[in-house]
Amino acid sequence: MFNRILNHLEELLVTFLMGAATIIIFISVMHRYLSGYDIPGLQDWLLSLNVGWAQELCIIMFVWMAKFGAAYGVRTGIHVGVDVLINRLDDRMRGKFIVFGLLAGATFTGIVAMLGAHFVWENGAHYAVFNALGIAGEELYEGPITPDLEWPTWIVYCAIPFGSSLMCFRFLQVTWGFVKTGELPHHDHGHVDGLEEEMAHVEANPYNMDDNLHMHDLKHKPLGADDKKGGQQ
Repeated sequence: MFNRILNHLEELLVTFLMGAATIIIFISVMHRYLSGYDIPGLQDWLLSLNVGWAQELCIIMFVWMAKFGAAYGVRTGIHVGVDVLINRLDDRMRGKFIVFGLLAGATFTGIVAMLGAHFVWENGAHYAVFNALGIAGEELYEGPITPDLEWPTWIVYCAIPFGSSLMCFRFLQVTWGFVKTGELPHHDHGHVDGLEEEMAHVEANPYNMDDNLHMHDLKHKPLGADDKKGGQQ
């Protein structure tokens, strides 16, 4: 169960964030639209509701979607790469360059994750954790808050260490899989899930119109059609 969730963690998070952002935007638009109608009772109630935070929340959601979507791209091989020269090498050298590239990606994202975690910790997470544990931390930096939601910004910035850490893990996962099997994840851009091409039967001819449901051109018959028909009679 845990492995199944881990293998599809990015899809679960991005799907949840995308669905929630869609609902929030829809509610915000409908609130703004219906508030303009002079309907007794309803207009006063709608104007009493504050949904000015919706845009800011959706922006934060899209930032988190982008970070976890990048990790999904590593796992599925959807990222664009210039491999013209690498593909011209022999299999042994090609494998070495691929492993080097994957480990370089893991190193880079790992460094970004550590720097992001340090930034989040110093930007208010340190203060929040110490206060939650009841430890005196008056000298610690509380950190700024967002304009509309008034959330601590370190919560928003957690997308950097979390997303980069997951991306680093996916790079290492793909590297291990390539060393074991020699294959990289490949994403078919032309494939749409749920739409499978129906293969016609071998003996079936989809272009055959020899029935009374299609129009026939009697003026342009194939040469020898009448002779062949007469010979069969």
